[in-house]
Amino acid sequence: MKKIILSSFIIILIGTLFSCNNECKFDQDQELTKIETILEQYVIANETQDLNLVKKIWAPLDDIVVFGTTSDEKLVGWDNIQAALEGQFREFKETYIAVTDQVIEINETGNTAWFAEVINYNFIYKGEPRSYEGVRFTGVMRKIEDEWYIVQSHMSVPDAAIE
Repeated sequence: MKKIILSSFIIILIGTLFSCNNECKFDQDQELTKIETILEQYVIANETQDLNLVKKIWAPLDDIVVFGTTSDEKLVGWDNIQAALEGQFREFKETYIAVTDQVIEINETGNTAWFAEVINYNFIYKGEPRSYEGVRFTGVMRKIEDEWYIVQSHMSVPDAAIE
């Protein structure tokens, strides 16, 4: 009797594992395209200063995090991120962002992704043109209810760009 119960348990366990593997599969190319589109929308939202679009790209969670380019710039939660963007949008005009060297990876279950890209960030600040070349932008995205959202990002400016 114990052998029958043990055998049944093993068969159920194996069946569950195979069932999950089939259900857990995802179309990697399709998900990569979705993520690429969101990152493109994020560039457009920053260029056009569209705060509503930015809000749709960031996860509606209290623990989302942005690390900015200064040592004390850590923003947690949408309200803090929004306040920083509102200040930036008031000060920056004619923003143009060019993205290169984009890398996107997705975990094996298809619910978490991370990205890295290099951006050239150009804008007018107080009437003067500014240009930061080779800015490194990285982040983590999470799939929530079949939609991808940014949950963490970090931007750093190479020393050469600061001079």
